[in-house]
Parts: sequence; structure tokens; C-alpha cells
Amino acid sequence: MLNYAIRRSGQMLVTVFVISVIAFVVIQLPPGDFVNSYLATLSGGNIVTQDAIIALRSQFGLDENIVVQYWRWFTNLLQGNMGISFQYQRTVLDLLGERLPLTLAITIPTAIFVYLVAIPIGIYSAVRQYSPTDYLLSFVGFIFLAIPNFLIAIIAIYIGYRYFGGSVGGLFSPEYELAPWSLGKVLNMLQNMSLAILIIGTGGVAATMRVMRGMLLDELSQAYVETARAKGLSEWRLIMKYPVRVAVSPVLSTIGFVLPALISGTEITATVLNIPTTGPLLLNAVRSQDMFLAASIIFVLSILTVIGTFISDLLLVWADPRIKL
Repeated sequence: MLNYAIRRSGQMLVTVFVISVIAFVVIQLPPGDFVNSYLATLSGGNIVTQDAIIALRSQFGLDENIVVQYWRWFTNLLQGNMGISFQYQRTVLDLLGERLPLTLAITIPTAIFVYLVAIPIGIYSAVRQYSPTDYLLSFVGFIFLAIPNFLIAIIAIYIGYRYFGGSVGGLFSPEYELAPWSLGKVLNMLQNMSLAILIIGTGGVAATMRVMRGMLLDELSQAYVETARAKGLSEWRLIMKYPVRVAVSPVLSTIGFVLPALISGTEITATVLNIPTTGPLLLNAVRSQDMFLAASIIFVLSILTVIGTFISDLLLVWADPRIKL
């Protein structure tokens, strides 16, 4: 296991380097740059001379070619410096320090919520195949698979305003927005975060539940299950000890993709709910072509993907010893 971890760590470093190149190039693909976006926002008939435009590009380091810009960004990155955000005129590390903890505080509980809810539902639905409960769970699952998270957020905002007379969204309710920290403010924040976790996690629960159900149905039809049943092993002990352990492997293999998918899924949803995560920050950075900020956020999310894949590989070996490192 140790040799495997060391070997995979080396592969992760190469992968992270390639990701950094791709992230920076992708941000540069749209025509123009931050200066073009900045000039487009000027109104009132302001006229900017060509000399002023050249000076702006020189100020932001945009007068160099993409290779020089990338190398400057990457070498600074190795020193813990992600550069300066053109739009906010603050360091990228400061901006990420404000948004990333909240993003992880929502994303990690959402991932836990997805697996804790989806796996038991998938098991129950497979064991009770074609029962009314199975049909109901499958129907609800298909509904949440078809509805985007941001649309569920809009529906929640409407229901909260229309029927409960309160606002849904934001990290705090209006009465706690400017209030000093207290137990009530903390509980209010947790309540609003719980709503965001529930909304963001619905699609993941529905998808994971379907995968778990399908894989367990395949395992329940195997000969070893009938053999164990014939030997008198109790039904639930049989199911949990053998077929579930095998069927959960494809679910565990998706952990590497669930974490970044949940983070990217929060982008529009967090914007709708007015929650200050990295999602709205990334959208603004892409719109304004703030390349250092956008590339850094994408880079961090990609690192989470690599780490998540590594964790899922270790969990797969734990769940099914037949899988070789």
C-alpha cells in the first residue's frame, strides 16, 4: 500500500502540472483579455487613448505572450503566490481564503449526505424490486435527475417567499445579516447552509441511488447469493456482507468525480441562492477574463479531483480485496 501511495503521488504531481497548463490555456482561449472587458464596461462617452490601453496591458502583464504569462503565474504558484486579481485588485489567495472554506463547508457535507442517503435507498430499492416503494423511489429519483439544481433553488425561493413570508438564500437571514456573532446567528447560518446542501445534493442522491440499485440487482442474481441463502444465512446479513460490498465498488469509484462535480454544481446554484462560495467568484472571473483568478480557481478544483480519485482508489481496495493496486 505504501509503495502504491508513493507511486500514485508521483503520478499526481505530473497530472497537476498538466492541469495547470490546460487551465491557463482554456482561460486564454476567448478573444480579447481583461483590458478589453474593462474598456467595454466604461460608459459615459469616456475615450481611452491607445497609449493608455498599452499602459494598462503593461500594468497587468498582458503585453507578453501566453508562454511568458503562464511561466510567471506557475513559478509564482510554486512559491504560494497565485497572483493578483485584475478585477478586485487583491491577491487571489485572499479571495480564495474568503470563499474556499465556505465552499468546502457546503461541498463536503453534501458529498456525505449524498452517500449516506443514496446507498441505503439503493439497497432497499433493489431488495424490494418492483414493489410500490421501489416504483415511488425510482419515480422521485428520475424527477430530481431531470431538474437542475438551480431550478430547485428558484422553486425553493418562490415557496419560501410565497407561503412562508421569508426570504430563502444568502448565508444569513436579513435580521442576522449585520448582527454581531451569537448562537442565534450561527444556527441561522447552519440552517441556510443545510438548505443549500439539500438542494445541491438532490441530483447526486438520485444518480448514486440508481447506480447502487442496478449494481446490487446484478449481484443478487449471482449463484453465490443463492448458496449463502441455502446455508441458512439470515437475509439482511447475507445482503450486507457479500453483494452490497461488491456492488458498492462502482459507487466508491465515483468519489473522485463527485467532489468537483458538487463544487461546480454550486456555481449557478450559489449565485441563485446568493451564497458567497467560489462559484460566483469563478463566474465573475470568467466573464471579466480575470485570468489569474479564474485559472487559480480551476486549478484548485482540479487538485480536488486528483485527490478525490486517489481516495476512491484506496476505498475500492478496502471494499473489494480482489482489486489489485
